[in-house]
Amino acid sequence: MFTLDTLEAIIARRAEASAESSYTRSLLDKGVLHCARKFGEEAVEATIAAVAQDDAALRAEAADVLYHLLVMLKARSLPLAEVVAELERRTNRSGHEEKASRKA
Repeated sequence: MFTLDTLEAIIARRAEASAESSYTRSLLDKGVLHCARKFGEEAVEATIAAVAQDDAALRAEAADVLYHLLVMLKARSLPLAEVVAELERRTNRSGHEEKASRKA
């Protein structure tokens, strides 16, 4: 079964390759700012596809968003497990309560 953990492992392997043979490595070589911009571009494209009610485009753009999110996390050396742990922590209270706690 393919999971986000699987994708994270693939990204880690491709990060070890040369930039000539790995798109992932070429993104990482350009730094965190570039990786963050690519993630933002893909998020905007996914938003546009959602609003256009284009399921095929949204599916493709959502896949790009997830890939570029994990590349951005890799660029910052932040493991996906830490993001998942944060999500788990947040599920222990209501969304309204959690959001209000971030404003304080």
